[in-house]
Amino acid sequence: MAADADHLDTVPMISLHEVNKHFGTLHVLKDINLDVSRGQVIVVLGPSGSGKSTLCRTINRLETIDSGTIAIDGQAVPAEGRRLAQLRSDVGMVFQSFNLFAHKTIVENVMLAPVKVRRTGKSQARTEAMALLERVGVANQADKYPAQLSGGQQQRVAIARSLAMKPKVMLFDEPTSALDPEMINEVLAVMTALAEEGMTMLVVTHEMGFARRAADRVVFMSDGAIVEDAPPEEFFSNPKTDRAKDFLGKILNH
Repeated sequence: MAADADHLDTVPMISLHEVNKHFGTLHVLKDINLDVSRGQVIVVLGPSGSGKSTLCRTINRLETIDSGTIAIDGQAVPAEGRRLAQLRSDVGMVFQSFNLFAHKTIVENVMLAPVKVRRTGKSQARTEAMALLERVGVANQADKYPAQLSGGQQQRVAIARSLAMKPKVMLFDEPTSALDPEMINEVLAVMTALAEEGMTMLVVTHEMGFARRAADRVVFMSDGAIVEDAPPEEFFSNPKTDRAKDFLGKILNH
C-alpha cells in the first residue's frame, strides 16, 4: 500500500507534454511542457496574447490541441467522447464571466451538476450546495437569482458551483478581471483559502499580490511559450529573462 501512496505522489495532477496549438497561422502554444503536482498552486503570468488563457482552456479540452499530450492525474485527456466528459467533471473551471444560469436561484445553480452529472439526490445536493455557499460566504443569498448579486458574489457562487463536482483540479482563467476593485479581494480570499486547503490550482491572473502570497510556482509566458518557471519570491525579485523583467517593470511600476 505504501508503494501505491508513493506512486500517487509522483504522478503529476496536471501534465502537459510538447503541447502545440495554432489558430490559423498563429502559433499560440509552442512546445508547452508543464507538470503540476498534487496540491500545488501555479499562477500563470504574461502579457496579453501570450497564450495564458489558451493554455488554461486546453487542459480540459475547451480548446483542441494540434500535437502533444495532456493528462489529469495520470489519465490522458482524450479529444472527445464519454471518457472526456468523465475527466472534465474532475476539473473545475472558473472564467472571467460567471456563466450562472439566470433563471435558476443561486443554490439551484450549485446543485445542478451534481444532480445531473453525478446523480446525487436532490436533498443531499442541496445540503452540500448550502455548505459550499457557506464556505464562499454567500449562503445568505441562496434563494436569490444571479442578477440580484454583485459581481464578486456571483464569482464566488461560480467557484462554489465548480467545487460542487468535487474536482481534483481547479482552473481559473482571469477570475477577477471583470470585477470592480473592491470585489476582487473577496474572490481572491476564497481562492487563497482553497489553496491553503490543498486544492491543485492553475490560475491565470494579473493579481500580483495573489501570485506572491498563494502560488507555489509562477509560470511566465511570452509569445506562446513558457519562458520562466520559478517560485514567486525568485520570479519577482530576480527574473531571469528580459521579457519577464520588462513585464514586471510595467506592472509593478518601479
